[in-house]
Amino acid sequence: MNNSYRTIWISDLHLGSTQCQADVLLDFLKQNESEKLYLVGDIIDFWALSKKMYWPRDHNTVIQKLLRKARHGTMVIYIPGNHDENVRDYDNYVFGDIIVKNSDVHTSADGRRFLIVHGDEYDTIAQCHKWLAKLGSEGYDFLIWVNRFLRIFRRWFGLQSNFSLAAFVKFKVKNVVQFISDYEESIVSTLKDQSLDGVICGHIHHAEIKDIDGFLYINTGDFVESCTAIVEHFNGALELVRWHKTKLAIAHEETLEIDVH
Repeated sequence: MNNSYRTIWISDLHLGSTQCQADVLLDFLKQNESEKLYLVGDIIDFWALSKKMYWPRDHNTVIQKLLRKARHGTMVIYIPGNHDENVRDYDNYVFGDIIVKNSDVHTSADGRRFLIVHGDEYDTIAQCHKWLAKLGSEGYDFLIWVNRFLRIFRRWFGLQSNFSLAAFVKFKVKNVVQFISDYEESIVSTLKDQSLDGVICGHIHHAEIKDIDGFLYINTGDFVESCTAIVEHFNGALELVRWHKTKLAIAHEETLEIDVH
């Protein structure tokens, strides 16, 4: 039975990149419905596509699923990020019932107002040193690639297989931890006096719901590493969801594999 919400926020899908967990994303989209769905940036990874054309069938299926949701009554709003920044040229355009907005203000069921942005606008590295941001992206992709093999080895030795090397590095490297803290504080200090109750963003692949000086900072995370989303219940309560493929989806994949062979 599908979960039903008033609003769902997902970001950093990175379709077109080998790092995208499209299978988990598809399962999430199938199992969760909402009146409104925000795509909070880095949906299509044009940085990755500019280096190598990679577009498997399940990435296409994700796009079809999003278009189908929009066609069947879900309000789908696409907030572009830095990896798909060329889409920002189409602010307020509608493509296949999906609305493009460079930013939006969402009012929750309990009356709170949240600015919706991807978040790279508040990242000084992304704004002032794009070459450095791209270099960091390359390093992150490498860690995700290494982590695939690390998970296999950990499974062989009976260890927890959902270990994230990228997340481990994030919280062991002092400069990265400081960057996350600076990023959060930059957004909050910029927005807290603008008649808003909070901000919902993505960009740094670190899911979070936290109160900073009475201002609610919410980060959707990603579907590359942690597979997280933010959901709004019908009473206005906000929740961070960490998604793992359902048993039904895994069983379906096993059935398909048997049919093929």
